[in-house]
Amino acid sequence: MSARRYWLMKCEPEAYTIQALERDGTSAWEGVRNYQARNFLKEMSAGDRALFYASNADPSGVTGVAEVCRAAYPDPSAWSKGHTYYDPKSKPDRPSWYMVDVRFVEKFPQIVSLDTLKATPGLRKMMVVQPGRRPSVQPVTPEEFEMVLKLGRSGGR
Repeated sequence: MSARRYWLMKCEPEAYTIQALERDGTSAWEGVRNYQARNFLKEMSAGDRALFYASNADPSGVTGVAEVCRAAYPDPSAWSKGHTYYDPKSKPDRPSWYMVDVRFVEKFPQIVSLDTLKATPGLRKMMVVQPGRRPSVQPVTPEEFEMVLKLGRSGGR
């Protein structure tokens, strides 16, 4: 069994929230249409943990934790004409896009804002705080994950 890895997964609140994941229990993480983020999805294994990040929110930031409960598999929405995520170049025998399933782990009492992440020593190398380096799925180190977890559990500070 491989070692657990850690990730940050971004979603706009209009699409899905940590509250919705808490309600649903599990969800498919579909619709990733960035090659770098797709490649990170393909590296995920069941048991990996992810910081759930609300992007384009007020404020944007980490709202909780999810766990990958199904490793990467082809995203069938890419083959459905008329679907938002349809991609005519993706084929069932040669999929271009992948998804994972995630399960709810915890919701933080308050958001850990992007400003807090940027201001926290030890988190300044996180991809999410780097200008121009913000794919919707990105790796974080175990140390970064633990630091954000502590911030989240203490109310975002």
